Amino acid sequence: MTTRTLSLALAGSLATALSGLAAPAQAQENEKCYGIALKGQNDCAAGPGTTCSGTSKIDYQGNAWKAVPKGTCMSMKLPDGRVGSLEPLKRDLPKG
Repeated sequence: MTTRTLSLALAGSLATALSGLAAPAQAQENEKCYGIALKGQNDCAAGPGTTCSGTSKIDYQGNAWKAVPKGTCMSMKLPDGRVGSLEPLKRDLPKG
């Protein structure tokens, strides 16, 4: 076996192993969790007055969401006893 053949075989084996590791991460389901994003760190569409990701105006804005692993939204620990929601919230909205 030449050095080149050995290198190609090793590269192929590594690529196969890495592709198997990526599949479980892609298979994980996410859900929108409202009221947990810090200012400017929301995922797309944060309600009236915003256009897309990174446009929330205040921390924990009730109508701004982040994608989180399914089933974890309402168990996240936030300041002042706040919790996330699967629906937009009317709390912590920007003034105006």
